[in-house]
Amino acid sequence: MRIRTAAVATTAVAGALAALTAAPAHAAEYTSALKVRGVQYDAPGPDSNKCSTGNTRHEYLTIKNYSSTKTVNLKGYVVKDAVGNRFVFRSNHYLEPRDHVKLRGGNGTDSDKNNVAYRNNCNFIWNNDKDTIYLVKPTGSRADVHAYTKRGSDPDGNGYIPFHK
Repeated sequence: MRIRTAAVATTAVAGALAALTAAPAHAAEYTSALKVRGVQYDAPGPDSNKCSTGNTRHEYLTIKNYSSTKTVNLKGYVVKDAVGNRFVFRSNHYLEPRDHVKLRGGNGTDSDKNNVAYRNNCNFIWNNDKDTIYLVKPTGSRADVHAYTKRGSDPDGNGYIPFHK
């Protein structure tokens, strides 16, 4: 009997470990106060990446500081997609506890007061059908990651997907 019980327990543990290692990337939780709150991956209107008349500034990613006590400086954090398009926060941008910032496409002036940072690039970064968003700490470790699909993750089809409240 003991051998059989041990075999059942071993099988159960092996099954649990397999389930953990098979979890998709978007289900992982990372130890970071910063998380991707949501993404407007499909800017309203016809896509145009012309800096003067385009709509890339309406494509944005919201990053929130979920800490209730710690201010986080975004300098050195990287936001990237599945194919390696990336943005690096090169200057100081402080997020107070429970504060957020919208990282917008297009050109503009970053503002802590208005909770906005611009990529200063008029090309779109997020695919309209599916993509993966990575938020990477200055140390190189992941702070957060989310995969999305237009049909699966965005049932109302408005081009915005919330990940965290």
